[in-house]
Amino acid sequence: MLWLPLTFTLSFGFGQVFKWSQRRGCHAPTVVTTNYLCLALLLGAYMAWNGRTELSPGVATVGVTMGASFIVSMLFMTRALELVPVATVLTSFRLAILVPIGASVLLWGETVAPRQVLGIAGAVAALALMTAARLPGRAASASSVSVAVVGAFAAGVFALQGLSQTCLRWVHYAGLSHERLAVLVVTAGTAGVLGALVLVLQRHRPRSRDLVMGAGIGAYNLVCLAVMLTALSRVPGTVFFPLHGCAVVILDNAFAHVYWREILDRWALVGAGLGACAMLLVL
Repeated sequence: MLWLPLTFTLSFGFGQVFKWSQRRGCHAPTVVTTNYLCLALLLGAYMAWNGRTELSPGVATVGVTMGASFIVSMLFMTRALELVPVATVLTSFRLAILVPIGASVLLWGETVAPRQVLGIAGAVAALALMTAARLPGRAASASSVSVAVVGAFAAGVFALQGLSQTCLRWVHYAGLSHERLAVLVVTAGTAGVLGALVLVLQRHRPRSRDLVMGAGIGAYNLVCLAVMLTALSRVPGTVFFPLHGCAVVILDNAFAHVYWREILDRWALVGAGLGACAMLLVL
C-alpha cells in the first residue's frame, strides 16, 4: 500500500527538519507553536475557500483533545530533553507505540495474530536498541538529576506521547475519517493557541528565525499529518504503529550515519536488523 511508505518517509523527514532547526539554535517551544498555528491557518484557509466551514461536535471533541495532547506532549518532551539523559527521553518516546497498540486491541477490538505479537515485541526491542545505542545518555545536567526524576520524566514522555498517538487512531474509530482535515484544523488550532499562551506566560519574545522555521515546518507537517490520518483510516493500528516506529528509526539511523556523521555501534546495527525482521512479521 502506497500510504504506508509515504507516511514513513514524511515522518522521517519531519524529524530531520526539526533536528536541523535545533542545530541552528532555534527555540523549540516557539518552533513547535508556530508550526501548529501555520498548519491551522493554511488548512483553515483551504477549507474556507472550498466552503467547508461547519464543524460537527465530534470533530470539535476529538480535535480539541488531540490538539491539547499534542502540545502538552511536545512541550513536556522538549523540557525533558534539557533535564534528563537524551537516550532515556527518546527511548520512552519510541516505546510509546505500545499505548496505541494496546488501545487498538482493548478499546477497539482489533485482533493480533501470534506472529504479529512476536513482530510487535521485536519492534519494541529494536526501537530500544537503536535509540539507546545512538544516544548513550548525553545530557549536561543529567548527573545532578536523581533517578526518581529521570524515571518520572521517562514515564511522562511515554504516557503523553502514547496518548497523542492513540488520539490519531481515535479519529478513525470516532467515524471521522471523512472529516479528517476538519479534525486536523481543530487539532492544530488548539495546539497553537495553547502553545502561544505558554510562551506569553513565560514572557518569551519569539525571534524571526524561530517563526520562519516554525512556519516552514508547519507547512510540511500539514502534509505529513494528513497522509498519516489517511493511512490510519486504511490500516489497523496493530500493524501501523510498529511498522511506522521501526521504519522511521531505521531511516533515521541510516541518515544520521551518512549525513550527520554520527557513529553507529553494533547494537544499533543489531536493532536495525531486528526491526526489519519485526516489520516482516507484523505484515
